[in-house]
Amino acid sequence: MLNAGVTFINILSDRAHYIVLSLLTGARTEELRPLTWDHVDLDGDPQATPLVPPYMAVWRSVRAGGDTKTPRSRRTLALPTKCVEVLTEHRARQQQAQGDSWSDSGLVFPSENGTELDASNVRRAFRAVIKKAKGLDPKEWTPRELRHSFVSLLSDNGLPLEEISRLVGHSSTATTEAVYRMQIRPVVQSGAVAMDRIFGAS
Repeated sequence: MLNAGVTFINILSDRAHYIVLSLLTGARTEELRPLTWDHVDLDGDPQATPLVPPYMAVWRSVRAGGDTKTPRSRRTLALPTKCVEVLTEHRARQQQAQGDSWSDSGLVFPSENGTELDASNVRRAFRAVIKKAKGLDPKEWTPRELRHSFVSLLSDNGLPLEEISRLVGHSSTATTEAVYRMQIRPVVQSGAVAMDRIFGAS
């Protein structure tokens, strides 16, 4: 899964900023499709105490009424540096292409017609990227795999389940464990590891 994530980042085209954001933040596709620029801060506030990093406010989705899946899904996520870089470039190109019609209330990822992307738009773009990735079968991967990869990468790198649950907007850690049981690295071994360290393993 780690190699797949790195592969995605290395082969992404100019059309795939959406995929970078999905992979590196774990946001649902239904949350990214209605995302507007006024919910993205690429600068943050480095002078604030505590510091406010660049962030994305996940407050809407394409669900009926625009609500997120659950109240816990409504969250504000700090943006990794790679996301800031690709979104800064994406915004500059979008502003240049749209000219005076560009607005910070506009969609971050509009379709060619300027409307919200639908699920088929996302699948087509995703398949185009997968085809360029060595060792990945496009038939076995869907946009949802980006969120699975996000969870797996964080778990493999030792992030606590509680924090992963908050980042993906689940109502509880039980939901995270149930949905991503194949991606979550078991943590029940931590007690035995600690005791071996304290008392010495034979």
